[in-house]
Amino acid sequence: MQTKIKEKNEIILPDVHVNYDNPLPPGELLLAGGGRAPAADWLCQAARGRQLWCIDRGIDCCHRAGIVPLRLIGDGDSATAEAWQWAAANRVPIEKFPVQKDYTDTQLALDMAAAEQKYVVLTGAMGGRFDHAYSTIFSFGHSRLHGCIADEQEAVFFLRGNEKISMTFQKHAKAISLLPLTAKASGVTIQGVYWPLQEAELTQGLPYAVSNEATEEKISIALSCGILVVYICWQEASLD
Repeated sequence: MQTKIKEKNEIILPDVHVNYDNPLPPGELLLAGGGRAPAADWLCQAARGRQLWCIDRGIDCCHRAGIVPLRLIGDGDSATAEAWQWAAANRVPIEKFPVQKDYTDTQLALDMAAAEQKYVVLTGAMGGRFDHAYSTIFSFGHSRLHGCIADEQEAVFFLRGNEKISMTFQKHAKAISLLPLTAKASGVTIQGVYWPLQEAELTQGLPYAVSNEATEEKISIALSCGILVVYICWQEASLD
């Protein structure tokens, strides 16, 4: 089997390959958070060629997969004692924060990651409480980071300002949705889908561009102004 050569502005994940038209920072960082744990095989694939940090309970999925991270960040209130001790036994640098604090562990980790100037893949961030997912998506989207949120069930990519991406799926996506993170997202174009858009304006108050489907192997999404989430769902879902 021939190994695919990674292009300069390409991000390769187990389920999707994404090409950006704008330059990406050199190097990639994988953050494993404390939400729904990614499947062990997905995590092992995603960790290849990336530095790995854990955020609190994210150490549990790394412990199960046998992947020792470079850093552990958090207050330790949700990780198992066994996984935390495993990290200490493997001499993982631990940056522990108090439980009572203004920012979430994920927000603190994202702020630290921004200083690394790498493309950030955050996993273990979905599937739990809505308030945590909401906080994480908005914090990531409005940050200085280039990156995405992903596991084997869902993915969130961010477009800011004048940006365009193309996606090649490795398995069929059950839903593709475009969700504004600013009051308006202008000049939204999506091609290669059942319901294409051309220079559309999407508003945060009425996010209607949901549950689209790919009709081609590769799709493209462009944005002129604002911040836009490109949400991909691979899992079976109940859709309205």
